[in-house]
Amino acid sequence: MQRGEKGDVHKEPQPDGVVVLSWLVVNLIMRGAPDLRFRTVESTAYTNPLYPRNQSMNPTRGKPRKPLVPKPPDERKPPSSNGFALAAVVAIVVAAIFGLTMLKEGRYEIKFGQFQELIDQGAVTKSNPDPGIEVQEKIEAQTAKVRYSHLSDLHVGPTEIEGTVTREVLEPQSLRTAPKPEVAFHCSRYGLEQDNGQLLNRLSNRGFRDFQAGTKPNAWVNSLVLISLIAASLILGFWILRKMGGTSSAMAFGRSRGKLLAQEDIGVTFDEVAGIDEAVEELREVVDFLKRPEKYQVLGGRIPKGVLLVGPPGTGKTLLGKAVAGEAGVPFFSLSGSDFVEMFVGVGAARVRDMFQQAVLKAPCIVFIDELDALGKTRGAGFSGDHEREQTLNALLVEMDGVNANCGVIVMAATNRPETLDPALLRPGRFDRHVLVDRPDVRGREEILDVHIQKILIDGSVRLSEIARITSGFVGADLANLVNEAALLAARAGKSAVSMDEFNEAVERVTAGLEKRQRVMHADEKQRVAYHESAHALVAASLPNTDPIHKVSIIPRGLAALGYVMQRPEGDRYLLTQSEMDSRIQVALAGTLAEEMIYGDVSTGAQNDLERATEIARSMVMDYGMSRLGRVTYRTSRRSVFLAGQNDLASERSHSEQTAREIDEEIKFIMAQAQGKVAEILRSRRPALEALAEQLMELETIDAVELKAILAKNSPSAMIVPGTADVAKPRPTEPLAPGDQKAEGAG
Repeated sequence: MQRGEKGDVHKEPQPDGVVVLSWLVVNLIMRGAPDLRFRTVESTAYTNPLYPRNQSMNPTRGKPRKPLVPKPPDERKPPSSNGFALAAVVAIVVAAIFGLTMLKEGRYEIKFGQFQELIDQGAVTKSNPDPGIEVQEKIEAQTAKVRYSHLSDLHVGPTEIEGTVTREVLEPQSLRTAPKPEVAFHCSRYGLEQDNGQLLNRLSNRGFRDFQAGTKPNAWVNSLVLISLIAASLILGFWILRKMGGTSSAMAFGRSRGKLLAQEDIGVTFDEVAGIDEAVEELREVVDFLKRPEKYQVLGGRIPKGVLLVGPPGTGKTLLGKAVAGEAGVPFFSLSGSDFVEMFVGVGAARVRDMFQQAVLKAPCIVFIDELDALGKTRGAGFSGDHEREQTLNALLVEMDGVNANCGVIVMAATNRPETLDPALLRPGRFDRHVLVDRPDVRGREEILDVHIQKILIDGSVRLSEIARITSGFVGADLANLVNEAALLAARAGKSAVSMDEFNEAVERVTAGLEKRQRVMHADEKQRVAYHESAHALVAASLPNTDPIHKVSIIPRGLAALGYVMQRPEGDRYLLTQSEMDSRIQVALAGTLAEEMIYGDVSTGAQNDLERATEIARSMVMDYGMSRLGRVTYRTSRRSVFLAGQNDLASERSHSEQTAREIDEEIKFIMAQAQGKVAEILRSRRPALEALAEQLMELETIDAVELKAILAKNSPSAMIVPGTADVAKPRPTEPLAPGDQKAEGAG
C-alpha cells in the first residue's frame, strides 16, 4: 500500500512465490556457474614438493634434497558464455510471468452479491447522478468502509465480469482517500453462469446500455504462467545436468567416480616419499616407461600392465602412487574399490568400462585403485547372491586384458589384504608386479621424521636417531601423528620450539594413551597397582632376553590401564627365540603372582596379562613347534599378514580331539613352569619389590636410572637370575674344518 499525492491509496501488485523463485534462479545463473570440467595437463617442467624443507644433506640417503620452487599460478579458462544465453531465455520467461502477474494483481475484486447491489443502484443519469454502495473491506489489517459507485464499461463473460468503478475509502480517518474514478475491477460468477439471462435482464432494467459480452477465454493465455514455468524448469534442469554431469548426476549413474588430478594438483614426487627406498626403486622403471615409452617399444619389451602395492595400513601406498604420477608428469585417476560396488547389478561393471575409456583418452596416465580388496575378493568365497561384485570383478579382469600393453595406461592398486584377492586378478598379464611397502626400519623412520619435522620448529635437543630407535613398528602415518602430537604438546606448554621432552611424551601418548592424572583412586587400589607394576619391572630386569625398561608408572593411561611398564627395544627385531618367548610369558605373569604373594588374593587387573601370556604359549605349541609335542604346527593360520588382530578368517582345525587335549595340557605345562620361575624370583627379591612399590607410591613414575639404582641397592644377588644367563646370548659355534659336517638336530 502506497499513499499518493492527494492522500489516494493505491494497492501495488505484489510478486507471488513463483516470481520470487524465478528471480532467484536468474540471479544465480547470471552470477556464473563453476567450471567442473577436468583441466588438461599442459606443462610438467616444474616440481611441486608437498612440504618446504631446507636444502640440506640427508645422512641416511647420502644425497641433497631438491630445493623447492613455488607452485605456478592456476591458469583457469574463462567462464563459458552458454550460461548467459540461458539466463536471457529464463529472464524473458520470468518477465512474461511477472507481467501477467502484475496485470492480474492490479485489479480490485468485488463479490458477486455486492456487484448485484451495485447494479440495483442503477446507471448514472441526471436523476441518479451518484449511484453507489458502501462495503466493508480489510486494508492494512484494519476494517475500512469503502464506497463503490459509477459502474461502467462492463464486460460480462461466462465466468467473470470486468469493468470500472469509482472507489473511495470513507473510514477510518487515517485511511480516508478522495474518490478515484475508473478503477478496474473483476467479479467472478463461476458456477452462476446458468441463470437464464437474469443478469442481462437486470442490467437492462436498471438502465445499463453500454455493457458488452466477454470474449472467449484463450486457454493458452490463461495457462501462460504454468507453461512458462514448466519450460523454464526443463531448460534449467537440462543445463544443470549438462554442466554437472558428474558421478552424482542421475544422467551419469554408470559413469566412473574416478577423480582426475592434473599435474599441478598432485604435487608429490619421490623426494617426498621416505623410508621405502626399495619400493621406490621398483617403480622407477614404470616412471621411465611413462616418460620414454619408445625405449621399450623399440626392443619389443612391455611394461607391466598392473602394479599392486601391498603392505600394512599407513605405510604410504597411496602416496607412492601419486609420486609415480608426479615424477612421470602424467594425469592421475584416483578412486577407491568401493566406488564400483553398488546395490544394482551392472552398475559397477559399467563404471569399470567407463573408467578405462576415460583413461585411454588421457593416455599416458595412471589409474590408481585404493583398497582393491573391496572389489577383487575371491569369487565364490562369500555368501551366495553377490552377483554385482562378481560382475564388477569380471569387467575389471576383461578390461585389464583388453588394454594394449603399450598404450600408456598403467593400473596401480593398493591393498593390505592380498590373501583375499582373486587369483585371476594376480596372475601375470594383469597385476604383473607386486611391490611390498613394508614397515620402515630404523633408518627409514629417521628419513620419514626428517620429512615431517620440516613443518614444525624444533630445538637443538631433538635427536631424530633416538626417536627412530624408540618407535619400532611405527609406520609413516604413526610418525606423522607423533610429530603433530609433539607440536601440540609444545604449543600447549607455551614453548617456542618442540624439544625432546615433547617427543618422548608424544611416544607415550601414541602407544599407551592419554595420561589421566585427575583420576581419583583408593589408597588400597593404588598400592595394589604399585606392587603389580613393580613386579613386572622386577622380573623384566631379572630375566635375560627382555627389552630394556624405559619407565614404570602407576598413573592411569588410555581406556583401562591403571599403570604400565614401558619397555623399548634396542633395535628392530624380526625373529624371536624360545627363551625370549618364555621370558615374555614370565614378565606378563609377574603382576598377578605379586598380588597373590603380598595380599593373598588376586584382582581383575591381570586380565590383559593373562590373555597375552596364554596366546604366546598357544602360539609356541601350535605354530612354532616350541613344546614337547615336537616340531609340528597344529593350525593353518589364514589371518591377514598386514592387519594386526584381524581374526575374521578363522583357522582350519586339522587335528583330532586327542591332539587338542594334548595341546591344552602342554599350554598348561608352559604356563605352570613360568609361574614357578616367577614366584621364585619374587620370593628371592621381595625387598627390591617392596622398595620399588614404595617409591612408586611416592613418585608415581620411575625412569630407567632410578629403577636400576633401587634394584642395585635392594638386590643381594646378581641382576640375572642364576641358571638363565647361559641362554641370554648364545655363543657362536667354532668354524667347521674342511670335510666335517654338522649333524641335523644336534643339541
